[in-house]
Amino acid sequence: MTKTIGIGILGMGWMGEVHSRCYLLAADRFREKGFNPRLVVCAESFEARARAGQERFGFERYTTDWKDVINDPEVQAVNITTPNALHREMALAAAAAGKHIFCEKPVGLDPYQVAEIELAAREAGVRSGVGYNYRWAPVVQYARQMISEGKIGAITHYRGRFLVGYARNPNGVLSWRFEREHSGLGTLGDLMSHVVDMAHMIAGPIKRVVSSRETFIKERPLATPGEGTHFTVSEGGPMGPVTNEDYVGALANFANGAYGSLEACRVVNGPACELAFEVNGTEGAISWDFERMNELSVYLPDSEGAHKGYTSVISSPEHPFHGNFNPGWALGLGYEDLKVIEIAQFMESVMSGEQGEPGFAEALAVADVNAAMMRSWDSDKWEDVTSLKKA
Repeated sequence: MTKTIGIGILGMGWMGEVHSRCYLLAADRFREKGFNPRLVVCAESFEARARAGQERFGFERYTTDWKDVINDPEVQAVNITTPNALHREMALAAAAAGKHIFCEKPVGLDPYQVAEIELAAREAGVRSGVGYNYRWAPVVQYARQMISEGKIGAITHYRGRFLVGYARNPNGVLSWRFEREHSGLGTLGDLMSHVVDMAHMIAGPIKRVVSSRETFIKERPLATPGEGTHFTVSEGGPMGPVTNEDYVGALANFANGAYGSLEACRVVNGPACELAFEVNGTEGAISWDFERMNELSVYLPDSEGAHKGYTSVISSPEHPFHGNFNPGWALGLGYEDLKVIEIAQFMESVMSGEQGEPGFAEALAVADVNAAMMRSWDSDKWEDVTSLKKA
């Protein structure tokens, strides 16, 4: 039996387009789940972009007022892909209206807003989903399975990073991501949140951190409102100040006793999209890098010591979710396929009435770590990770 779920999307920039497309694809790729996302209405303050979104993806209507989406009785789930400064008001309004909510990370402008949003959704009894899409790579899910089964023993070391160069060009425009007023945190919210979520999923909760930050490019060309993305480059125009951080680094001590490092940067030269981790245990090790997202490196030495190197495991239908996209070994998945998987997980959660992962609870766990890093910036010391969860 198929269940139709009315979808409203807030924000039709690049990520809004990705989400719109992925709702359509999820219904096909995961047709056995029985959900049918109905694209009811998209909202965007720039009318041309809103109208283009409706025409491109088949929304029944569009609006330039996001509140129309919240108030629409045919919308059961609200998808938020706007700049971070708008997340709180939109998410609280959606929760108050009893709408299920999918929100791109880091969910709030700062960790304290994440706690407020998590409470609102929990009290309203609505399902939530968060855009930590990298966790859904089939071989990453397989790594999680191997670790939970004790294949690499007790975890002793973890190194996670997200090194990207989307902002390495000083002429990259001053989009909302570089302005504290509109984005809140810079690399800490945008990139480090993925690093922390992956660390939580692979190695478990983080107990304490010591962290530092830096802004390497102090000003950028002003962006044209309603045009382009944070990859857009402009030369010769007026400049504006960058008001959040380009780089964040941290040492971490995990609740299970493991130690590790966490690093993220948006202006680094070399890596293009290196969301990666290495985890070492008492009996083996595993490593993964999104730039080779369909490969997993596994070290499981044999009892005689003859096998002492890493083995490359290639994504296949034997790994979670791969078979929903193709039936063959090494027929790899891509970035948007991971977004399709996360949308499918959210739809399944809405349909079943059972909260899935990652939801706002997992986003809050990440925010707790981010808040500890921020405290460490001020204290220049190790800081315990404490819960911001509201009663």
